[in-house]
Amino acid sequence: MGKMKYIFMAGLIFGAGVLFASTWEVPENVSALSSSDTGTTKTVGTTGLPSFADIVKKGKPAVVNISTTKIVKNGTPEGHPFGGGDPFRDFFGDDFFDRFFNQPPNREYKSQSLGSGFVIDREGYILTNNHVVENADEIIVRFSNEKEYEAKIIGRDPKTDVALIKIEDSNNLPVVALGDSDALQVGEWVIAIGNPFGVGQTVTAGIVSAKGREIGAGPYDDFIQTDASINPGNSGGPLFNVKGEVVGINTAIFSPSGGNVGIGFAIPVNMVKNMLAQLKNEGTITRGWLGVVIQPITKGLAEAFGLDSEDGALVADVVDGSPADKAGIKKGDVITHFDGKKISKMRDLPSVVASTPVGSKVRVGVVRGGKEKKLSAKIEKLKEDEVSAEEAGSAEDLLGISVQEVTPELARRLDLEVTRGVLVTNIERGSAADEGGLRRGDIIMEINTRRIDDMTGYRRAIKGIDKGDTALFLILRGGNTFFATVMRDK
Repeated sequence: MGKMKYIFMAGLIFGAGVLFASTWEVPENVSALSSSDTGTTKTVGTTGLPSFADIVKKGKPAVVNISTTKIVKNGTPEGHPFGGGDPFRDFFGDDFFDRFFNQPPNREYKSQSLGSGFVIDREGYILTNNHVVENADEIIVRFSNEKEYEAKIIGRDPKTDVALIKIEDSNNLPVVALGDSDALQVGEWVIAIGNPFGVGQTVTAGIVSAKGREIGAGPYDDFIQTDASINPGNSGGPLFNVKGEVVGINTAIFSPSGGNVGIGFAIPVNMVKNMLAQLKNEGTITRGWLGVVIQPITKGLAEAFGLDSEDGALVADVVDGSPADKAGIKKGDVITHFDGKKISKMRDLPSVVASTPVGSKVRVGVVRGGKEKKLSAKIEKLKEDEVSAEEAGSAEDLLGISVQEVTPELARRLDLEVTRGVLVTNIERGSAADEGGLRRGDIIMEINTRRIDDMTGYRRAIKGIDKGDTALFLILRGGNTFFATVMRDK
């Protein structure tokens, strides 16, 4: 209940004779080097509908099918729909599977999956999704002319689901042109080419349905939504504009059934272009770090803090010793500008901080007490084995809740009875917190009997709640306290 199903489209998994699409669930209120040649569209017949034949003719040769093989040992095949307790194996017995599927239990076997990609330069570099090639022992790339090559991973970034692979070929390879995804407008025609369900290269067309979509995939969500038909196996394939330029990497679809229903998502190519040099030279992405926990500004918070609008990112906490701490950024500040870029929404900040070169000195514009201030911060490196404060604060909490520290000033402005704990500022509909009975305006006093005094204590308590755990919350509401249970289901 309260869930939507997203399919990260490299999901054609072959194991123990089963073919299906792997799925990933997210909350219901979503709040997996180029040529200069370009194509053009033509109108056909009397209806004025466009023809994309020229675009497809130029772009299709550079689009590839990607087949990966993983060697899995000692267990049920990865991605098996029945998990460890397979009722078919239990009923028929292991000998049946040995004889008919050549698949003995708990032994080494091969798991295969399919996806797509596209060549971005004549040296053989190919862009695709990270989830297409992650942990692969063998990667085979096949062109539309049936030529096959073995590829190797050059670099990948799980946080944005982007990977760069390479093949070796002495001949000049066909390549695509990378366009400008920022210039893409809602309502424009787009064309997808990929390998849906492993049937071979397939071309579909639709329009840009929306931009800047968040689907809960990570802290840098900024997807292009399209109704061009894309399905499992399209993962990593290109999304072309009407100029024949790639503007996105097809990555995920929303689907209640596993098939296309007209809601697909692509990574904007401009995000990828900023990462190419690092992926190519270093194999990974180094991100900048500011060190603040942020949250969106609701109407109520804007009134409480005396703000003229709901623009910007509200600082809920500052990491001790971080660049933000050294720059003088404080709890309650509203970050409105970063390195000359306007921060209109909370989610604007994580990506712009992450893309800032480590060691850079940037100007940070904040509003404090109704007055504008300009501060200077020196950006440090985000350690990839940690989650940045910006990421933790910008993505919706795993329980579907947003909170604000109860400071003496906030308590006075909102006429609260306490000066500790955290105030619930937003509840995601259908989330674990919503189903647990929490409401906006509640004050969280304890989690699992641990006293909550501030945002630091809250984050520590939340971090200790694992998937499947049920946490005990002590809530203050309307002058009365009561207990509520919240089960983390993702």
